[in-house]
Amino acid sequence: MMQQLLKGLPLALPSSCALCGAEHRSALCEGCRSQFFSTRKARCACCGIPLPGEAGGVRCGDCLKQPPAFDATIVATDYLPPVDRLVLALKFGNQLELAPMFAQMLHPATKGMMLPHLLTAVPLGPQRLVQRGFNQALEIAKPLSRNLRVKLEPHLVARHKETHAQAKLHPDERQKNIRNAFVVPAPAMQRVQGRHIGVVDDVMTTGETLNELAATLKRFGAVRVTNIVFARTPQH
Repeated sequence: MMQQLLKGLPLALPSSCALCGAEHRSALCEGCRSQFFSTRKARCACCGIPLPGEAGGVRCGDCLKQPPAFDATIVATDYLPPVDRLVLALKFGNQLELAPMFAQMLHPATKGMMLPHLLTAVPLGPQRLVQRGFNQALEIAKPLSRNLRVKLEPHLVARHKETHAQAKLHPDERQKNIRNAFVVPAPAMQRVQGRHIGVVDDVMTTGETLNELAATLKRFGAVRVTNIVFARTPQH
């Protein structure tokens, strides 16, 4: 099934665009960059969901009614075709060369934000990490850390509970699935206390995973948590 989803996506070679396949020296040609990444949408300052008009920088109704544990969300683009194929190619197609491009697309979105003291990535459970062979969020976080000049702490948070893939669950089951899934290991506790932590991920859908992760970081003393995600799934 995943092979069918990825079918038709051009290989992300150094000399071709990852979306249209046109010859280009970087992973994304200027045409695709302009078409899919040049427009900055108004978004909720907290959860990153697109907002109507130009009312960016404010909180959406859901975040006002029930504030999440995280404080802000930075987004490069929406999780919609054809950008969704890039995410699938990185996550399930082992096209790790796309990760630096994701970081590059995220960099402009961070302009004007309060930079975190530390970056970390949403961790995978040991079993999922063995199956996949890499953590796609961490692969994005590595070049992003260099671009932002913010130290990356890969082991700041650990997933000590294997969970089902959130995307395969009904929205009502996702909160239960991810509850108490994370912990701050003892060696990292001091590095979390009093710090602003940036959490990198590839996709934010309902936000349950990032909310649970932020709640864990704050229980261990973090004063602020900002999500930095490549793609945000719009609400329908």
